[in-house]
Amino acid sequence: MKLFLWLCAFGVFFAIWARYVERRNIYFPMKAIDGDPGSAGLAFEEVYFRSADNKKLHGWFIPKDNAKFTVLFCHGNGGNISHRLEKLARIHDLGLSVLIFDYRGYGKSEGRPCESGLYKDAEAAYGYLIKERAVAGDSVILYGESLGGAVAVDLAAKKNTGALITEEAFTSIKDMTHIVYPFVPSFVITSKFDSVSKIKNISCPKLIIHSTGDEIVPFYMGEKLFNAAEPPKKFIKIKGSHNTAFFDSEERLMNEIKYFLDGLS
Repeated sequence: MKLFLWLCAFGVFFAIWARYVERRNIYFPMKAIDGDPGSAGLAFEEVYFRSADNKKLHGWFIPKDNAKFTVLFCHGNGGNISHRLEKLARIHDLGLSVLIFDYRGYGKSEGRPCESGLYKDAEAAYGYLIKERAVAGDSVILYGESLGGAVAVDLAAKKNTGALITEEAFTSIKDMTHIVYPFVPSFVITSKFDSVSKIKNISCPKLIIHSTGDEIVPFYMGEKLFNAAEPPKKFIKIKGSHNTAFFDSEERLMNEIKYFLDGLS
């Protein structure tokens, strides 16, 4: 009986520890806003909208005159929208309007991050573009970096969109757990972010971007996502670390994204 009780106690402790480690290793939100698009020379509007579960979310809309497409930008798991200003400027320079938003618990957005919550937040941002900005669904380009790739993939599987772009995205939390914590059984991890299963159900054009030098999300995961996706699709191999590859390969990457978007229009 004592052994049984000790095993039960250990099981409860391990489950609590696993939840703590899971949350601490997936989400790294920052509340302080360190600048806005104006500091990057971009005209913008500060916007607020609510998720389906009534969380008030914050974002920036950066318009572009005569833009054919609007990018809905889903950022990675660290910082907040103010840490993507330089990247937003480069994307805006391609002739695109941009909406970037903070997930719950990030920046000025209410709540606490979780997988289902992030999906709701992205749907709310998409709904804002459709309802408040009168953007047609097939004019929305979903762009997801790292964890945001999983959020963008989930949204693309549910909504009508013009295209999906992922940058340094992983296949699933299960696959990432095997790399970071190989001793942790995958069944104790509740988050899934299972992009490799969802991407096969997405019919819009897809552009998968991944660096051979990504030290956090291995290059083979980008290839695995690409192989799981149905056409039309394109893969771009770039160079640099997980957090710098966009800028390390900026000139070529911007040309490739422009070529991809030109093919859509």
